[in-house]
Amino acid sequence: MNRKLRMGMIGGGKDAFIGAIHRIAANMDGLIELKAGALSINPEVAQDSGRSLFLDEDRIYTDFKTMLEKEAAMPADKRLDFITIVTPNFAHFEPAMMALDKGFHVVVEKPITFTLDEAKQLKAKQEQTGLSLLLTHTYTGYPMVKQAKQMVKAGALGKIRKVWVEYPQGWLSKMSEREGNAQAAWRTDPKRSGKSGAFGDIGTHAFNLAEYISGQKVDKLCADLLIQVEGRMLDDDGAVLIRFDGGAAGVLQASQVAAGEENALKIRVYGEKGGLEWAQHEPNTLLVKWLDKPTEILRAGGGNPHLSSFATHNCRTPGGHPEGYLEAFGNLYRNFALTLQAKADGTAPAPEALDFPGVEEGIRGMAFIDMVVKSSASEQKWTKFEI
Repeated sequence: MNRKLRMGMIGGGKDAFIGAIHRIAANMDGLIELKAGALSINPEVAQDSGRSLFLDEDRIYTDFKTMLEKEAAMPADKRLDFITIVTPNFAHFEPAMMALDKGFHVVVEKPITFTLDEAKQLKAKQEQTGLSLLLTHTYTGYPMVKQAKQMVKAGALGKIRKVWVEYPQGWLSKMSEREGNAQAAWRTDPKRSGKSGAFGDIGTHAFNLAEYISGQKVDKLCADLLIQVEGRMLDDDGAVLIRFDGGAAGVLQASQVAAGEENALKIRVYGEKGGLEWAQHEPNTLLVKWLDKPTEILRAGGGNPHLSSFATHNCRTPGGHPEGYLEAFGNLYRNFALTLQAKADGTAPAPEALDFPGVEEGIRGMAFIDMVVKSSASEQKWTKFEI
């Protein structure tokens, strides 16, 4: 392919947090260009947002259905390659289904849909069309997360026995949803966010990271979800005990009322021979703790001979130059773009390029939300993980 991939965006207009992040990430490698958008359900905001991004007037839309209909009819030299969906949770499913139906690949924010049943329908549609879908579980894009996964996969730690993962935030420590905070308002509203608050928002990230690195799937769990801020409608705190299908035991904690915390995601994985520790606040570092020798400190950086190809493929700078959240997000988009380019060229994508979350991770994330809510409400507590 000798051109950039053409992207359309649904949601993510002026002043929206995650839409701007997606556009930065998509633009990072020069492989993608934004060509069309239905950026808001507010027509004035949609128009203003499109103009501020220098979209052609005839490709600025005020509703996604019109955009998908018109863009699908474009000639080959103008037609979009994929659609990015950055709306609140309740508005993921319909545009994703329609985009696939119109022949567009899809990028969608997590959680993938509003319900598990919708996620299953989306999987069926993707399989029917043969198109690609990227689910933006950002933390899998960090080089040292990929290094951790590859070390576990290679057996460096022996059989995995224990997984600890925690995601504390403090931004909902007070009733921000009633103080004009738009992000807080929709994320704590069950009609827009879903049946879970903190665990639907950040608990799913922790769950995804635990399965991604450990290589094991959650088999059953015991959850305790809490509402710590009086008057809130959805959980803002909680913890889960986990048993994995490979024999490991786990503990997952997520909170949005850990006052003073920012995005302190951290995971530790322990096997028979040693353990790994990674924290998002220090993302270029992976600690490798051995049973019978000193701890090793692995650092991200292009050209590091001690890292796997999956890690170095996602390193952008020489060692010592910090890479963070935006670069990890960019890695997801780059790998997705490389996969689409290979498909267009009729070649097989490299394994490193194919390493991005998709519909399967989306289904498991929705099942996780269902299971923790069910377990927390149950007297029995231990709940079989079922899809």
